[in-house]
Amino acid sequence: MKITLILSLIIVFYTFAGYGILLYLIIRIKRIVKGPKPIIADNIDSLPTCTLVIAAYNEEAFIKEKINNSLLLNYPEDKLNLLFITDGSSDKTPNIIAQYPQIKLLHQPQRAGKIAAIHRAMEFVHTDAVVFTDANTFLNKDALIKICRHYADKTVGAVAGEKRVHFDENADASAAGEGFYWKYESALKKWDSELYSVVGAAGELFSVRRSLYQPVAADTVLDDFMISMLIAKKGYRIVYEPEAYATETASENVSEELKRKIRIAAGGMQSILRLKSLFNPFSYPVLSFQYISHRVLRWTVTPFLLILSLVLNVVLALEPDNTGYRVLLFAQILFYILALLGYIMENRQLRIKILFIPYYFCMMNYAVLAGIIRYFTTKQSAVWEKAQRKQ
Repeated sequence: MKITLILSLIIVFYTFAGYGILLYLIIRIKRIVKGPKPIIADNIDSLPTCTLVIAAYNEEAFIKEKINNSLLLNYPEDKLNLLFITDGSSDKTPNIIAQYPQIKLLHQPQRAGKIAAIHRAMEFVHTDAVVFTDANTFLNKDALIKICRHYADKTVGAVAGEKRVHFDENADASAAGEGFYWKYESALKKWDSELYSVVGAAGELFSVRRSLYQPVAADTVLDDFMISMLIAKKGYRIVYEPEAYATETASENVSEELKRKIRIAAGGMQSILRLKSLFNPFSYPVLSFQYISHRVLRWTVTPFLLILSLVLNVVLALEPDNTGYRVLLFAQILFYILALLGYIMENRQLRIKILFIPYYFCMMNYAVLAGIIRYFTTKQSAVWEKAQRKQ
């Protein structure tokens, strides 16, 4: 039991902090040996042709802002196409987009899910690069330039932009927790990219070489993750570009964030089962290490190990002369009490920021457990149940 407890805690620590520490140390050593990372110039003349693709479903509340944001992006006009696809939308989204002749609009009344819409849109994309972004996110003016400049490197097959979550001083646990999570994720992606490759891209902002795009199965939940990882499987790198960022508001509340996290967790399990070949370190020596450390542990065993370590700790603490295990149990219980207090305070709309992190951490791991159960017990639909966002 003692060995199992220690191993469980080591894996939990490694999943959420240890990998980040190890990655940082490896990067520091790499910079000492090979020198600092070279600066990539914004060579406008060498930029590839690009299509910006936005899949929008019933986004009339955001769509005008999104259109204006897209039209103001810096990129050579003769090299950029804008394509919006609104399949299944039953509000005014298609009508609003149709008022802009600069934009190619694709619309059909049937709703088959985001990935079906993306596949249909890709039939109309003939540029060197394609950039995907969500309808309710807003890009910085130079985002496309910062992304597409990487394609001058023939080893780059995809580019992941940065996701930023906007929240104010009165943010609730969902907003503050999500914001902190994405700041940490951004640091990991930056180091992953510098070591070798980012492990999957987020749909808020990512790009691929058109020639490497591979349609994924119609029931795919995390289409952005799968599309980018299939390119990585071909031996190309996914690089991270923090100077290209998409900003969105946080989920409306914790319930909406939990709904989103459970779906992502179910999609994570689906992706792991479909990317089994990436577990082979002989075929993918560095990518396999990054994939298991950054994604697989978090989406599979770690939430179960949190429960196991607590149960084992209770048993060991009851034995005589086990003071060390009692101290450890006290620390575990204290952490979960802080998480419970965060839950209580959130329900009473009392903002105590120190409690947001343990509360969000526990909610995130609960979502993984719920997502795994959902994946194996319920038929998973690829049609998103949109989480409501703060206005």
